[in-house]
Amino acid sequence: MSGYLYILFWIVSFGASIAGAICGIGGGVIIKPTLDAFGVLSVSTISFLSGCTVLAMTCYSVIKGKMSGESLIDMKTGTPLAIGAAIGGVVGKSMFQALSDMFVNKDMVGAVQAGCLLIITLGTLIYTLKKDKIKTLHVTNAVLCIVIGIVLGIFSSFLGIGGGPINLVVLFYFFSMETKTAAQNSLYVILFSQITSLINSLVTRTVPEFTIWLLVLMVIGGILGGMSGRIINKKIDSKVVDKLFIILMIVIIFINIYNIYQFAR
Repeated sequence: MSGYLYILFWIVSFGASIAGAICGIGGGVIIKPTLDAFGVLSVSTISFLSGCTVLAMTCYSVIKGKMSGESLIDMKTGTPLAIGAAIGGVVGKSMFQALSDMFVNKDMVGAVQAGCLLIITLGTLIYTLKKDKIKTLHVTNAVLCIVIGIVLGIFSSFLGIGGGPINLVVLFYFFSMETKTAAQNSLYVILFSQITSLINSLVTRTVPEFTIWLLVLMVIGGILGGMSGRIINKKIDSKVVDKLFIILMIVIIFINIYNIYQFAR
């Protein structure tokens, strides 16, 4: 890779992590399809790098929130969700590996991921626009929380996006969370799913080839983006967060449409 691509990857990681920390989508839902669109690295490599970047950002955001006493994480709900997400992270990683082994043409793996992400993002956008008219639930059962967490973890790990918009929709609908509260709880769930996904990659020796300096740059971008996103999040209200979230979903939809075309042609 040439030098300018390292800078480009850092910028994407930094910018996506800012948005991810503000909205609670982890940043991977922006990093993964954007880097896929460049077409300079394999799908599996980008999934891994995206996951590591999201892990670094969410780790910083969650720990910083706890240490500063500003955390809005509902431990009674968030912990069972996180446990489920940890289990789902392993399952999702195994599903991705099985899909990758199934296709000789690895571009088809990217097409499947882009297609799934397009459907999820489109559904999320529709829900977000209509959410004021949708009656929400107040799930408190720990077992059900774990099951929901497993589903979130599977999507997070399989798509290499950290958790993305589906986390927020689930937290809005099943737990009636306000936007900023949902954002912090989403990052908490993403943290656990990405930890187990990374461990699974290391244990099963399915870590793809990449340049270590690229990973370092992206992780630094993720952490700096998380720091910046936390500061911005505290200065804006939930309505601004909602508008930013909608804009991001529209952009991601178009990127995924392009990626489907690019991978499937």
